[in-house]
Amino acid sequence: MKVSFEELNAFLVDHFPQGAAYGTLADLGDGWAEMVLEVDEDHLRPGGTVSGPAMMALADVAMYAALLGQIGLVPLAVTTNLNINFLRKPVAHVPIRARASLLKVGRTMAVGDVFIYSEGLKEPVAHSTLTYSIPPNRNQN
Repeated sequence: MKVSFEELNAFLVDHFPQGAAYGTLADLGDGWAEMVLEVDEDHLRPGGTVSGPAMMALADVAMYAALLGQIGLVPLAVTTNLNINFLRKPVAHVPIRARASLLKVGRTMAVGDVFIYSEGLKEPVAHSTLTYSIPPNRNQN
């Protein structure tokens, strides 16, 4: 890892404060990150389930955290593709947790996947694959 949990959390708070609406950093390791979203009324859709956009945003910010933990604080690393499969209904009004894992990190691209779990359910509620573009000059922090 190039970045500690504390360094990444401080970076997210300072440079991506709006990201807190999509989840907060819970854990960080070599090639992975976990984010948690405290689900409230703003994250629900009709039918009492967590909305797809809320889960997509959580998956995206979790992958961003995993990638920055691996390559360093590169603000301009950006999502180029996000695919998500909604597997089962999350429980309303309980936190959801995303575990992002990097599958491959190259010079200019990174690929990873994210499993999202609803507190109280054993099986994942969603699975996402993401691709990120990494700027050629990583020393942009």
